[in-house]
Amino acid sequence: MTQSIGGFIQQTAVCYLQRGYWFYVLGDIPKGKDPERIDQKLLEKYQIGLSKYQRYRRKKLGQASLQYIRYQNTFLLLSTKGEHLFFTEEQSKIQDARRHPLRVFGYSLTYRDNHALVSLDKETYRNLEAYFLEQALHRKADTLIHELRTLPYEPYTPVYRQLISIWKGMNERRQQAGFSPLPSSAVRRLRKIHSPFGKPSLEDEVEETSVKDEKEVNLTL
Repeated sequence: MTQSIGGFIQQTAVCYLQRGYWFYVLGDIPKGKDPERIDQKLLEKYQIGLSKYQRYRRKKLGQASLQYIRYQNTFLLLSTKGEHLFFTEEQSKIQDARRHPLRVFGYSLTYRDNHALVSLDKETYRNLEAYFLEQALHRKADTLIHELRTLPYEPYTPVYRQLISIWKGMNERRQQAGFSPLPSSAVRRLRKIHSPFGKPSLEDEVEETSVKDEKEVNLTL
């Protein structure tokens, strides 16, 4: 389905969570199973892929609409509130992103104060923090800058703030040891805009603050 982790996260946050698809089931397709057959089975079972007009009509009738997204063997079912077979069939697995963040691919996605939020999950953040604080005194500045700038996490505002916190901790250690501080540009501020269901984009980047202009949604902390 999606061609990259970045596309999976972007589509889930901007197009689904922000638009009321808060109830989710996260799963993995077992090895040996045909992902495309699983896709088709779920799409047919839960009547996913309706037009916007059909979804609007369902909403007026108090019925839920679903979305389905997959990257490699990881899939995600999301639903709006309302009546639907999904809530019966998946009852024991359903989580609400407003109360239980969706943790996937090192990110944590939630919905709070009318905004979809994308941050690093706690384990990912702690692992990065431990690594970079340890390396702050043992690697050349250029090497550290390169490692920070090439981290495989898009700098949504909460992610950027988490990485800036790590950068500050690194500079505190470096300054105490008499080393020159790393520039703030070591932390990437521009987020790649992905084409979730097309070829991965390697060049398109926008400033994080322009997400609202592009998708009419503001992803902030």
